[in-house]
Amino acid sequence: MEARTKIALITGGSRGLGKNAAMKIAQKGLDVIITYNSNKEEADKVVAEIQALGRKAIAYQLNTKETGSFDAFVKTVGDHLEENTGSRNIDYLINNAGTALYAPIPDVTEEQLDDVVDIHFKGVFFLTQKFLPFINDNGGIINISSGLARFALPGSSVYGSIKAGVEMLTRYMAKELGPRKIKANVIAPGAIETDFGGGRTRDDEHINAMVAGSTALGRAGLPDDIGGIVAFLCTEDAGWINGQRIEASGGMFL
Repeated sequence: MEARTKIALITGGSRGLGKNAAMKIAQKGLDVIITYNSNKEEADKVVAEIQALGRKAIAYQLNTKETGSFDAFVKTVGDHLEENTGSRNIDYLINNAGTALYAPIPDVTEEQLDDVVDIHFKGVFFLTQKFLPFINDNGGIINISSGLARFALPGSSVYGSIKAGVEMLTRYMAKELGPRKIKANVIAPGAIETDFGGGRTRDDEHINAMVAGSTALGRAGLPDDIGGIVAFLCTEDAGWINGQRIEASGGMFL
C-alpha cells in the first residue's frame, strides 16, 4: 500500500519567509496549502512553482486577524481535502502570517496593540484550536516568533512581547497535545531581508549594517536561512524535537 503524502498548511505563504518555507516543504515531498491576505497573483505563482516540483498545492485567502472567518476556512480546506484525498486532515500547521509594528512605547495606540495581539496571538491560538480535530496524530505545529522576544530593540515593545507570548503558548501546545504525539515548536528568526516591515532590513543600509555588525556570521538573514528549518520540522527526522524555541539569527546579539 502506497504511503499517504503528508500535507502542510502554512499561513502567509505567498511571499517572504512563508513562500520560502512552502517551497522547501514541497521539496521534502509534502503537499502544501498556503494562505494569502491580499495578493492572489503572488500566491498563485507560489502554487505553480510547487506544482512544478511535482507536488500538489492550493492557495486560499485568509486574514488571520478575522477569527470569525476561521470556521468557514477550516470547512473549505476540509472539503477540498476530502474530495482530493479522502480525508479532511492535514499533518502540519505552520502559523507564519504576520505584520510588523515599529513604534516607541509612548506612541503606541490601543488600535495598534490590538492589531498585533489579534494577528500574532489570538489568530494563532484560535486557528490552531479550529484545526486541532483535523491535524493527524503524530503531526506538528510550527509557530513563528522573533529574535525580538529574546533581545530588546527600541520600537518593538509590542511585537516582541506578543511573540514572547507565542513562545510560551507553543510550550503549552506541546504539553497538551503530547498524548496525540503532535509536536509543537517555535522558530525565532533574526532580522531577515524581506519586504516585512516595509523592507527595513533589506532596503535601509543603516539598519542592514547594524544587523550585520551585531551578528556573529556578519550579515542579515535571508529567507533561505529560515525556510529549510521549517521544512525540517515537517519531517520524521525532527520527530523528537518538541516544545522548543529554535532561534535562527546567525548569532545576533550573542
